[in-house]
Amino acid sequence: MTRVAYLGPPGTFTEEALLSQPDLVDADLVSIRSMPEVLAATSSGDVDLGFVALENSIEGSVTLVLDQLVFDHELLIQREIVLTIRQNLLAPPGMALADVKRVVSFPVATAQCRRFFATSLPDVEIVAANSTAGAVQEVAENRPPGTAALGAALAAKLYGLEVLAADVEDNPDNNQTRFVLVSRAGIPAPTGHDKTSIVCFQRDDRPGSLHAILGQFTARNINLTKLESRPTKHSLGDYCFIIDLEGHVADEVVADCLRDLRVQLASVKFLGSYPAAGEHGPEVRRDAEAAWKAADEWIAALRGQVGR
Repeated sequence: MTRVAYLGPPGTFTEEALLSQPDLVDADLVSIRSMPEVLAATSSGDVDLGFVALENSIEGSVTLVLDQLVFDHELLIQREIVLTIRQNLLAPPGMALADVKRVVSFPVATAQCRRFFATSLPDVEIVAANSTAGAVQEVAENRPPGTAALGAALAAKLYGLEVLAADVEDNPDNNQTRFVLVSRAGIPAPTGHDKTSIVCFQRDDRPGSLHAILGQFTARNINLTKLESRPTKHSLGDYCFIIDLEGHVADEVVADCLRDLRVQLASVKFLGSYPAAGEHGPEVRRDAEAAWKAADEWIAALRGQVGR
C-alpha cells in the first residue's frame, strides 16, 4: 500500500486537502509533526509520497517548505491541490472571547488573521505551534488558562473544542492554500493543462540577468504563473529564481526553453511537471485533447499527400 506522509496530527488543513483526492483516501496516511520531517521522510524512502503546503494567497510562499525543496531535497512535484481555508478561533467549552489572553497555532495560520487579532484581541499573546491541529490538540488536552487555538472547524470536532469565532481570516473570500504532492522520482504524463516548476541559478549578479531569463519565456510565448526570488544561502545579495510556468517538459516548446536556460545559467533545478489545479482544469484538458487530436489528424492528412 502506498504510504503518504502529511503534516499532522489529524485535523490539519493539510489532511483535509489530502482527503480531497479520491485516489489517496485509501492510502496509508502517515501523520508527521512538521513539514520538514514530511519531506525528509519522503526523501529517505520511509514513505512513498509527501504532502505539504507550498503557498497561501494571503501570506505567499511557505518559505520553510520552498527552501527545503530548492536546497535540501531532490523531490519532484506530482500534482497540486488548492484548498479554500477557513480559520476559526477554538476554545474549551465555557470560554468567552473576552477570556482569551493567548492563542496557539501554526505561524502561517495566525499571519492570515492579523486584522481579526488587531480589532478583536489586540493584546493577545500569539504562540507558535507545529500545526493548527497540533495547537487544537494541545489546548484540548492541557486546557491552559485563557488559551485558545486557531484552526479548522473539523479539528474542533475531533478534539472537543467549541468555535468562539468563525472565518476570522483577513480575506474570507480569497484565502486559499496550494498544496503539493511530492515523490523521489517520476514525472506525470502531460494532460494538456499542466504546470512546470523550476529554479534558476545565475552565474553572477549582473545587470539584465533576470531580463535574460525572462526573455527565454517571452520569445516562446510561455506564460509564467509565479516568479519569486530566494537567497541562495551563499552570500548576501546572491539570489535564485523560483519559476512556475504553463506547460509540460514533454511539450517541445517548454523543453526547448529549459534547454536554453540550462546552457545560459549556472544551474537549473527541475521541480516537476504536473497537472495544474483549478475548477476548470478538466474541461481545459478535454479541449486540449480534442484540439491535439484534430491537429494530429490534419498533419496525418497532409503527410499522406507527400510524394503523390
